[in-house]
Amino acid sequence: MWKRSRLDKVFENAFPVPFDDSSKFVFFGDVHRGDDSLSDEFGRNRHIYYHALDYYYDNGCTYVEVGDGDELLEQPRYKHIYTAHVTTFEMLKRYYNDNRLIMLYGNHNRQLRHEKYVENNLYRTYDEFSDTYDDLFPGIKVHESLIMKHRDTGQEIFVLHGHQGDLFNDQLWHISFAVIRYFWRFMHILGVKYAASPSRNLHRRHKVEKYLNRWNQKHDIMLICGHTHRPRFPRDGEPAYFNTGCCIHPRGIYCLELICGNISLVSWRMHSRKDGTLFVKRTILQGPEPITKFQNSLAKGGYKTMKITGRRLRKYKKEDCPNERIESN
Repeated sequence: MWKRSRLDKVFENAFPVPFDDSSKFVFFGDVHRGDDSLSDEFGRNRHIYYHALDYYYDNGCTYVEVGDGDELLEQPRYKHIYTAHVTTFEMLKRYYNDNRLIMLYGNHNRQLRHEKYVENNLYRTYDEFSDTYDDLFPGIKVHESLIMKHRDTGQEIFVLHGHQGDLFNDQLWHISFAVIRYFWRFMHILGVKYAASPSRNLHRRHKVEKYLNRWNQKHDIMLICGHTHRPRFPRDGEPAYFNTGCCIHPRGIYCLELICGNISLVSWRMHSRKDGTLFVKRTILQGPEPITKFQNSLAKGGYKTMKITGRRLRKYKKEDCPNERIESN
């Protein structure tokens, strides 16, 4: 009962984002940018991530970070993360300057729910070489969840990190914070994995997915999450629960694409050519499928919606959508 009411509350307070069949979004979750130490699992995939960001920027996509972009449970100071991944933040800054960056917070960067913390750490950054402060994401708002609503059909997509309702990572977050910051942080450097996390524990992962699916079945809405690190794309007859996967997998990174009304699960990995040179390859694992397929009420000719009041739709520039599907070079 508590889990369901927690998700209902997050849904009611979700930030509205309108879209249509010309819109293009890419969803990345669980990037876990660290301080470039031995415990920074994102470091091994950073160059794959750079290539993916360039690709989606050139193709006119809006970048949505579905929580846990930064590893703030282990790292006490945000500037250490920025210094370790300056190139990443400069690339994200391009998206922000074009009004194509949306950030959500998760359980590993929950500090971003505080506007003062965001203002002190994300609005601007200090350049040690020029001894000046430069703008990073001035005025950015970090949200807990999004409700994306199609301008024509009214179909909604609920986007959140997915830790909401996970007892240890939500209601008991302060205990989780203390355990990871003052114990597992140092064990992580030695190579010991945090076994209590849903990304490491199969039982807890299935438990999280089970209650998300149960909530989703009741409300008949597309649901995009992260948190478990397991990429998910529903089969026929399954609840419309999607998961972005993560960017710290040993063999590459995963994401979800919402391109011109179609959704796909995509992986980016290193491959080699016959001459021995390496390249980054984009592979569509599942999809593309039209999003209308994942809402039963639309398939039946009607639309069932929850009443959400007092929302202002954020304005985005309408993108021209090519007839062909975008492909990597």
